[in-house]
Amino acid sequence: MVKTNRFVSGLIGASIISFFLFSCEDVVHPTLESAVPVLVVDAWITNQPGPQLIKLNQSQTYFDNTLPTGVSGAFMNVTDDQGKIYTFKEDDKNPGNYFWKPVASEVFGSVGRKYKLSILLSGINFESTSAMGRVPKIDSITFDTEKRIGSSNSTTRGQFWATDPVGIGDAYWIRTFKNGISLSKPSEINVAFDAGFSAGGETDGVDFITPIRRGINPNDKDAAGKTLSPFQYGDSVNVQIHSISLAAFNYLNEVAIQTDRPGGFQELFATPLANVSTNITSTGGNKVLGFFNVAAVSSGGKRFKK
Repeated sequence: MVKTNRFVSGLIGASIISFFLFSCEDVVHPTLESAVPVLVVDAWITNQPGPQLIKLNQSQTYFDNTLPTGVSGAFMNVTDDQGKIYTFKEDDKNPGNYFWKPVASEVFGSVGRKYKLSILLSGINFESTSAMGRVPKIDSITFDTEKRIGSSNSTTRGQFWATDPVGIGDAYWIRTFKNGISLSKPSEINVAFDAGFSAGGETDGVDFITPIRRGINPNDKDAAGKTLSPFQYGDSVNVQIHSISLAAFNYLNEVAIQTDRPGGFQELFATPLANVSTNITSTGGNKVLGFFNVAAVSSGGKRFKK
């Protein structure tokens, strides 16, 4: 009798597990409440040569896959702490795109200056501040090739070499371009506090740590899901180090967390979806999203040759 009960209990347990497994395969289409569109400000200004762009868009619902709607009709400028005004004017052919265009060889801003963004839209003022921090020089870029275990194929990875300047509190966004195309996956967001991952890591004034130096490698897979070699003969890589504020450092980390979702069963234990923080405010308390940062940039490039 005892054996029978155990057998029946086992069947019941197996049935419950099977039900759960099959239930996980069901496709669920949740109905989400529509939200009032919110202004989104994309203002990442640099001291690189050429025009500088600020984008104004409207937020969208979670499942909307269309391109964001550009917001027209704003009056916009950036003023430094010495009173110099940089006026951004909307492009006639691209609604929501506002450009500052330099005169001759002029570049935007200089290291150590503070900047204020001012936007007037439909009678509402939106404001933010940022400072242009220093940025280290990229000394070199190297490639390392190793044979894959059990295969005749090899894997080539790149890394950049640079040293964080002495003085705690510098933050950076390391942007990489492979063959001219930006590495823009959430998992490829590469930020640093001094030469490490975060404050308190005792990485001030030293070479960037290995994971950050190697963060310039793309995470590409083939159709079968097999990881590809980051670089092959003939590929080029360009690395840019952007100086960012501590608020921007936190913002980019939040973006990575909110967009690099594990999916599947792991999603049950992931950080809940939420809007990321912003450093932009409005005089009337109107909601606004996005970020304003003014960066100095250093860059270096190399082609992988035999």
